[in-house]
Amino acid sequence: MLWQPTIPDTYRAAAPSQLHERIEARRRELGNRLLILGHHYQQDEVIAHADLTGDSLKLSQAAAVEAARRGTEFIVFCGVHFMAETADILTPEGVRVILPDLGAGCSMADMAAYDDALEAWDFIERAMSGGREKRRIVPITYVNSSAAIKAFVGSHGGACCTSSNARTVFEWALRGGETPRAKGERVLVLFLPDQHLGRNTAHACGLISEIDARSSGKTAQMALWDPKRPHGGITAEAVRHVDVLLWAGHCSVHKLFRPEHVEAVRARADGTRILVHPECMQEVVDAADLAGSTEFIIRTIADASAGERWSVATEVHLVARLARAAAERGVHVELLSGCQCLCTTMYRIDQPHLAWALDALAEGRVVNEIRVHPEARVLARSALDRMLALAAPTAARPAAAQLVD
Repeated sequence: MLWQPTIPDTYRAAAPSQLHERIEARRRELGNRLLILGHHYQQDEVIAHADLTGDSLKLSQAAAVEAARRGTEFIVFCGVHFMAETADILTPEGVRVILPDLGAGCSMADMAAYDDALEAWDFIERAMSGGREKRRIVPITYVNSSAAIKAFVGSHGGACCTSSNARTVFEWALRGGETPRAKGERVLVLFLPDQHLGRNTAHACGLISEIDARSSGKTAQMALWDPKRPHGGITAEAVRHVDVLLWAGHCSVHKLFRPEHVEAVRARADGTRILVHPECMQEVVDAADLAGSTEFIIRTIADASAGERWSVATEVHLVARLARAAAERGVHVELLSGCQCLCTTMYRIDQPHLAWALDALAEGRVVNEIRVHPEARVLARSALDRMLALAAPTAARPAAAQLVD
């Protein structure tokens, strides 16, 4: 996480209504030179100022198109650091991307460090070279990762994925990625940084067994690579036998949803259906009625009929907005967990920081610019482009452990 300098007290002391008016005045003043992006997990006061809302990748893609159309000079991304990096990668070179609070990072992205990935790759390659089979690694990284990790994956012929298209990308990797598997060759998929999305996707592809403390790996299909432990916490023999290595990362929000939360909803026997994000642990996804991306969750609730009841496992700000809109149609929506499932780093983006960043722009200063190194930009873009070149995401399948668009 980067360090954010303290902004002047006048911003903190201002009333929310004053800040709202100040931000809107700056938006009018800057006109088409400015484009504000608001991620779904943002608080309502921030979303109110967004020109575009959505998930991280779609926002960056839409921003690239809209910035070109408008002649935009500045994109203010109300999200977290890796999202601003992706926007910098996908938008034209002349567009400058700003993150209102540099402290808005992502704990999951931080769990996969570039140096750790290099060490893992070296050990895995050496382990596989000691076996009898011909093996090759194809890496995948969830878009919720740093530009450095995207570049690492891109440099090794791998691809990014989203929660919508994870299965499509996963199956592509199992087939050998850009270079189809040779006869007698086995591919090892290294999935970073979210173990739960990786595990749930592998299960949807029919890979079930996983190494535990008593297993050598000879009969297992997956294993967990923990960068905090020597050699990932597994043996070279295990690496030679598994098909998937899951990086030991997770989303701090979606980890809060537990199987007992599902059991509590089922015990009510009131017809509530359970809809979860695939960043949740496997036990939660398997027990749910539906699992899918943020966009799928939004569409499912939007399509719900009056009288339906839904319990949703994703970030609280999004669920609250969905619940308010659904209530007007007679649809009940609640958060699956009783705890406050809040993205605390996303929450750092607020009206005071947004007003401060826009005031600086109006005064001719650019604060908190996010720039990806040119070499990393090219390599990270290659990983994103490989993903975008693949087939469309798979269709919805309302079954346990089946991830949907």
